[in-house]
Amino acid sequence: MVTKEIKERLLAAGIENAAGEAALLCERFSGDALESAVQRRCTHYPLQYILGEWWFWKETYEVNEHCLVPRPDTEHLVEKAIGRLPQNARFLDLCTGSGCVAISVLASRPDTGAVAVDLFPETLALAERNAVRNGVQERFTGRICDVLQGCTFEQEAFDAILSNPPYIRAQAMKELSQEVCCEPQAALFGGEDGLDFYRAILQRWRTLLKKDGFFLFEIGYDQGEEIKALAAEHGLAATIFRDYGGNDRVALLQ
Repeated sequence: MVTKEIKERLLAAGIENAAGEAALLCERFSGDALESAVQRRCTHYPLQYILGEWWFWKETYEVNEHCLVPRPDTEHLVEKAIGRLPQNARFLDLCTGSGCVAISVLASRPDTGAVAVDLFPETLALAERNAVRNGVQERFTGRICDVLQGCTFEQEAFDAILSNPPYIRAQAMKELSQEVCCEPQAALFGGEDGLDFYRAILQRWRTLLKKDGFFLFEIGYDQGEEIKALAAEHGLAATIFRDYGGNDRVALLQ
């Protein structure tokens, strides 16, 4: 198959960036493997899982069905963390998934260290491989823990708690695209109103934060006011940062 033929097949299947994806598939695969990859993509199975890796911030990550696909929206969280962490900071990354938030911060801030938390062993193993892949494994510690239930960290205090938690509301879960439905639902569903994980983090993890520390969350495009109200319930002030599309995207609580 030539790139033009693959592009036409992808277009017919409703793939928007057919030309770019055809080029990526041809670069990665050949022969029967290429035919299989094209067939899978035509079913709207995520391109990132087919390739087995994806680009985020300045790094490249192994990705599979055990993690969400790293997205440009989350780079806003990384950017804010890199700029706000104090020198020699140690931070928590809750619901780490592929590890992209913690690892990209560590890669850009070689003075920092991180503990990354996930509920699922397969997902945490993936994050640990990504830490090695990007050369930050000496400053990256993985922990299995249920973020909704909290965890004990031997009295360690952190300069910041970062998280891109599940935050999609129940109603919105019914409207997800075919591709997003291929991603782990446990990493998407944030409860009836989408705020379950934010509540749990503020209730159960705040004791691990230094007195002058801060929370930095990725949030849904329309959750800014709700996050402000939730922060106020815990005696915190919230600053909402918008993405390039003008949507709520990152919340700083301190």
